[in-house]
Amino acid sequence: MNTATHSPTPTVTLNEGFFSRRSWPDWVFAALVLAAGLRALMLYSTSMDVYETGILLAAMPAAIWLGWFWRPLAALMVGVGALALLGINAYHAAGEAPSLARADTVFWLRYFLSSQSAILWMSMLIFMSTVFYWLGLVGGRHGATMELTGSRLAWGAVVMALTGTLVRWYESYLIGADVGHIPVSNLYEVFVLFCWITTVFYLYFEAQYKTRSLGAFVMLVVSAAVGFLLWYSVVRGAQEIQPLVPALKSWWMKLHVPANFVGYGTFALSAMVAFAYLIKQQADETRWYRLTPLWLLGIVLCFEPMAFRRAPGEAGSSYWAVYFGISALVMAGILLGRRRIAARLPSLEILDDVMYKAIAVGFAFFTVATVLGALWAAEAWGGYWSWDPKETWALIVWLNYAAWLHMRLMKGLRGSLSAWWALVGLAVTTFAFIGVNMFLSGLHSYGSL
Repeated sequence: MNTATHSPTPTVTLNEGFFSRRSWPDWVFAALVLAAGLRALMLYSTSMDVYETGILLAAMPAAIWLGWFWRPLAALMVGVGALALLGINAYHAAGEAPSLARADTVFWLRYFLSSQSAILWMSMLIFMSTVFYWLGLVGGRHGATMELTGSRLAWGAVVMALTGTLVRWYESYLIGADVGHIPVSNLYEVFVLFCWITTVFYLYFEAQYKTRSLGAFVMLVVSAAVGFLLWYSVVRGAQEIQPLVPALKSWWMKLHVPANFVGYGTFALSAMVAFAYLIKQQADETRWYRLTPLWLLGIVLCFEPMAFRRAPGEAGSSYWAVYFGISALVMAGILLGRRRIAARLPSLEILDDVMYKAIAVGFAFFTVATVLGALWAAEAWGGYWSWDPKETWALIVWLNYAAWLHMRLMKGLRGSLSAWWALVGLAVTTFAFIGVNMFLSGLHSYGSL
């Protein structure tokens, strides 16, 4: 008897639709975002112009998409929203008008939820995260646990940074309706913005590539930013909320500045990944003279703080001396322990890919920010471009990364050259970010040191 052999009927699997893949927590999150956005619209619509109303309406679907795209962001937004509301409500007392004076008398405000307290918590958690990431990178069998602790501390720092930012926004309105503004208007506020944006992007790459070893390098640049932030607060009193200068009283600021700092943050991230790339690439090099470029990089990083010492004996000089000592120890430790560090780092291909993706994201946002800045300039100063020092250096930054991406996509740029270029890019970006404010003047001089 002939036995017919029947092949199984092929099964066609259709891709699930975007909305059909949403779980119930996704829909709960979407409902919370819509409820919060509509509530804000009901309460404050009379105080917003048509542009600000449009930004709020556009922010709601954008927040939902971000929370659905990467679920940890949904948890972050809900947690930060709850803490910020708790802090804001703490400024209110039964039968009394809300007052900033309560920040010194209410326990939760004084130690946790006022803007200054939350930002100080952010600073401490970033330092702790950096330490634990390094302990994990050079540690033995407990390295993974240390790195996990560093990652969780980094998330905690982001939560406190965002909470402090939102509460500071409310505090500015407690000073006066004409003073209230989104806290991205001066160096102090944008350094906080830089810290949490850089950390969030790193945490995303950490999750995507399933490696925490890069946290030791990336959190170094965030810790350096925190070091500047603390000095700037103590010596210059920059933590005080100040009224906006006339040029900044625009809804453009809500778009231009955050987009700009996504670029700054991801460019800094790519540079630290490039540094890790060079360490791994030259880990087995025994001839010290072949490591001269890395030694020179270390010297530059160590002496960089000296730029902030304007005069001998100026307040904060001892602070930068300590900063120099710590920088020297870190750089020496990295070079001496480069073999052990390199063994824990991901492959050169992964490092190269992270570097590329960080620069690509940063370039896209920086391009948008530059266009928005030109539109803002046309409204504020009557012209799209004036060759102001800040504008000129922003163009230099843009051209630098445009050339990097062109060489990679068209000419296959890879290896140590692309890594060194990314590090040079950080130097250019840092000068555009801080150096212009320190040494040059112009239409953007309201951010001067």
